[in-house]
Amino acid sequence: MALADEEPMTRSLHRKGLKRTAFAAGAALTVVAAVAGSAPGAGAAPASPAGTPKLKLVAASKAVTADRYEGNSGVYLDLGTYVTVDNAPLELKVTRKSYKDPIVAQQILRNGSKVTTKTLPAGLVKDFGGLPDFLEVSIKNAAGVEVQKSKSNFCLNNASGRLRPDAPATSHYPESCSTNPFTLGSVWGVEKGWAANTSAFDYDRPVDLAAGEYTVKVGVAKKYRDLFGIPDDRPTIALTVREISDGGEGGAGGAGLTAHSATTGGGHGASHDMAGMAGMEGMAGMGGGHHYGPRGADAPTPSALSHALEARGLAHHLGDGSGHTDGSRIAPALKSATKRPTGRAGVPANVPKPDLRSLPAWDIAVTDGEDGDVAGKDYLAFSANVWNAGPAPLVVDGFRKPGADLMDSYQYFYDAKGKQVGYAPAGTMEWDPRIGHEHWHFTDFASYRLLAADQKEIVKSGKEAFCLANTDAIDYTVKNANWHPYNTDLSTACGQQNSISVREVLDVGSGDTYTQYRPGQSFDITGLPNGTYYIQVIANPANRLQETDTKNNVSLRKVVLGGTDGARTVSVPPVDLINAP
Repeated sequence: MALADEEPMTRSLHRKGLKRTAFAAGAALTVVAAVAGSAPGAGAAPASPAGTPKLKLVAASKAVTADRYEGNSGVYLDLGTYVTVDNAPLELKVTRKSYKDPIVAQQILRNGSKVTTKTLPAGLVKDFGGLPDFLEVSIKNAAGVEVQKSKSNFCLNNASGRLRPDAPATSHYPESCSTNPFTLGSVWGVEKGWAANTSAFDYDRPVDLAAGEYTVKVGVAKKYRDLFGIPDDRPTIALTVREISDGGEGGAGGAGLTAHSATTGGGHGASHDMAGMAGMEGMAGMGGGHHYGPRGADAPTPSALSHALEARGLAHHLGDGSGHTDGSRIAPALKSATKRPTGRAGVPANVPKPDLRSLPAWDIAVTDGEDGDVAGKDYLAFSANVWNAGPAPLVVDGFRKPGADLMDSYQYFYDAKGKQVGYAPAGTMEWDPRIGHEHWHFTDFASYRLLAADQKEIVKSGKEAFCLANTDAIDYTVKNANWHPYNTDLSTACGQQNSISVREVLDVGSGDTYTQYRPGQSFDITGLPNGTYYIQVIANPANRLQETDTKNNVSLRKVVLGGTDGARTVSVPPVDLINAP
């Protein structure tokens, strides 16, 4: 089934975002099997002590072909290089106590029931997007002249797969690295007997290579070789760049990269399309500067893989097979209870509850508005996130009255064993027909205000009903954090216009981001005097939801407006160490 058919209620821009991520994962996952029989880790490196992972950089293919489409300024390279892990899992815990404190990264070493930690050098890890400057790439043209030299980050949670049949069937580690600037804690890991793709795409900056033949040499930076005991292997890959016109084979939006074995005799080479790459350039920076997802989301790399590849006839390798598991499982829509709760509403004392917290606004910019806004005015747009610090998930069911565009909502509560032990009325859900939404929203989940410099006078106000979805990994180190939240995308969570009931969940450790391109996510600042203001984000403003603590529901972000009508400006000071305007 085509991806477009799978998600009829999701705006096309969002589908493109999923397709981009999914096919990047597709090329990565499917070539892992090519190195399964090469005994990774059996090279020159000495035997690792028990509980210490043994790492090695390998290339799945000796040659790759990248297609550069007419009108694009470059190509997106997945060179098919992987870090293989053996002897023990590779696991890192990355945290910061507050936005005033630096990030601390620790390696978790597991040897049976014994667990020890090793703190990585201070300042090595600068954010939650992965290990910085891990991979070193040198590209030379046919004349032997170096035309590109770069370094890239390595997300351990990137698309990965098994190396051999006796490796764990699935990975229990998260499926992506967090790019939310206000992340507090992450866990990165690769299972023993697995490999993680080292490719990191920056869709704002494709690699500018003309059509031709190139030689690529890839290696791991010395500081990481020394830190993790990685051999200084530098695989060499033959790269062919082809230029494709709009009328060429595959057409616009077609394949962006293929990988094939350089063996002779018609052996089993791997050839995989990275569809959707040709159209990525126009999407760079969408959603107010994000290049990692249309909702500011940390979309798990393989979230839509199986359906997307099935539409192109490339799904034959999916599932668990000899020497591999693809790791891709698209989550079905969450199912609500079969009927409205009956009996007296109530919540037992000491039952675990969620803890909703708002993050400071970011992605702040002056725009000319979105769908439904008045033309010719100035709007202050922003991204906002409310996350759940636990220890219990937020579970809300909506039940529709026939013929109404409104559902009655109920919050459910569970004991430590997962048994439902109570419920309480929680307001309503409403059908939102606006383009970019088109699903059921839980009302009064968050409200936004623009406050004057005294942080008291309300200059502008608004509320936004949310479709609850686990879009961002904010802190996966809190108690009961779910590293594999069930609904990470709008299309699987919030129902359709003909739905009779809906379940929406915000899992422990995850947050829900609404980015600035969404209709309603802005303040009209036309005619507003220049000066200092504060964007206030309030979680659970009407206290309809029961939670552990309501004292952390409000966040403020300082902004300074300038300019004149039609040419307004905004400057945004950092929040302690976080400089994310």
